[in-house]
Amino acid sequence: MHKCTIRHPPGNEIYRKADLSVFEVDGAVSKIYCQNLCLLAKLFLDHKTLYYDVDPFVFNVLTRNDDYGSHLVGYFSKEKYSSMKHNVSCIVTLPQYQKKGYGRFLIDFSYLLSRKENQPGTPEKPLSDLGRISYYSYWLSYILEHLYNCKSSGRITVKSISRATGMTSRDIIDTLNRLRFLTPKDG
Repeated sequence: MHKCTIRHPPGNEIYRKADLSVFEVDGAVSKIYCQNLCLLAKLFLDHKTLYYDVDPFVFNVLTRNDDYGSHLVGYFSKEKYSSMKHNVSCIVTLPQYQKKGYGRFLIDFSYLLSRKENQPGTPEKPLSDLGRISYYSYWLSYILEHLYNCKSSGRITVKSISRATGMTSRDIIDTLNRLRFLTPKDG
């Protein structure tokens, strides 16, 4: 019997801080690994439909690291080329890591990539119930934090919020409407 010597996901480590890493895994290059991620996610997501056609996707895999290797916490996938500006196609945090901030970390990381690519993004819809709660909470806190930090800079536009946050204008407007921060213009 041989011991498995693989200690981390395939692909490139694109982020590391303390005991957390994010690996970028190309679905076309590491097909079996990405298919297995999708099948694992299906155990926890009722609406998960992608299992085998992983070639057009990139998977950002979050791990916790220790002396034994990098242990899967969760991941998000996104299309390599999305005409709909989706920065997340599927997002999942394994149950033992839920309610510890890792889902929010993955959401935040997806928007970090959107800002880096200078392309506002939005998750693929419809969102699951938990996804909707998580994203609304994220949008709300991130937009409010941005508005607080900009309070003395004068005029704030949806476009400027979008540039700073990586969020689409639609998601920003929906969030501001939920907060009743926007009022219709008369005439």
